[in-house]
Amino acid sequence: MVTFAISKKHCMRKAIGISETVFDILFKNDQPLAGVPGGSVLNCAVSLGRTGTPCCLMSETGDDHIGRIISDFLTDNGVSPDYVVHGEGKKTAISLAFLDENNDAHYSFYKDYQHSRFQFRLPDAGKDDVIVIGSYFALIPSLRPQVRSFLETAKSKGAIIYYDVNFRPNHIQEKEQLMPAIRENFQLADIVRGSADDFRILYGYDDADRIWNEEISPFCGSFILTRGADGTELRTCTLHKHFDSRRIRTVSTIGAGDSFNAGILYGLIHDNVTQEMISGLTEEQWNSLVGYGIDFSSDVCQRTENYISRELAEKYRV
Repeated sequence: MVTFAISKKHCMRKAIGISETVFDILFKNDQPLAGVPGGSVLNCAVSLGRTGTPCCLMSETGDDHIGRIISDFLTDNGVSPDYVVHGEGKKTAISLAFLDENNDAHYSFYKDYQHSRFQFRLPDAGKDDVIVIGSYFALIPSLRPQVRSFLETAKSKGAIIYYDVNFRPNHIQEKEQLMPAIRENFQLADIVRGSADDFRILYGYDDADRIWNEEISPFCGSFILTRGADGTELRTCTLHKHFDSRRIRTVSTIGAGDSFNAGILYGLIHDNVTQEMISGLTEEQWNSLVGYGIDFSSDVCQRTENYISRELAEKYRV
């Protein structure tokens, strides 16, 4: 069990991640390059854990050797694994990530339990805790009742909900079936973040203003669109702003969006942004939040790990 080192300054606020967990095997030029625990929210949680930010992960693995490696890895990086379910007789999901000439990843997934119904032990989400949800795990019909109930309860207690769309091409055939859950997540969320790729898959376009006006603003008041090297777009009821990306030598983009999320969550907690404040954040406050996101993602893109380096984590250490 992980014991949270909690700063009195932040009133015991914590981050709670909800997502799938996989073991990523990276390939470059058709040769294995590295093997690391992965999954979009796990990557985010590990970056937060390395800074000393209290966090836990709600997820699932098999009850195999890889599942134990992942649990130990979470513990070693300051993330509580107490809410990770190990499916009896199941094998942990594997992701093969093939890096192209731009070091962008193309994936193949191998899963043993995508249609199972796990019963989770739920963490207690309190006022102004930050909950991050994302990818197929936030939509899968067999788990949706549990996820929705948890989010609704957390929202009623004043928690901040951050939704990373992270919609993969391998689920495009299910898009229409999943769209009600996606919109429900928009409605529950205080902040929606997605990549240009996500929205091209979902809607066939990636124009930030059109996505904001037609898809996000009817449900949620804060929207972040990330475009990799082409920068970040922010849309709120009062702000429309572009942020440039840093010019760096990219090794892998696998954890880029996940670490960007970690930077935003870090800022929400450590800049003491409450749920009531989000709808009225100033440009200066958003500059700070997005700045953390860019700092975290720039660091991750220069490495084969999916999480911020321990050197950067020490800079932001609680």
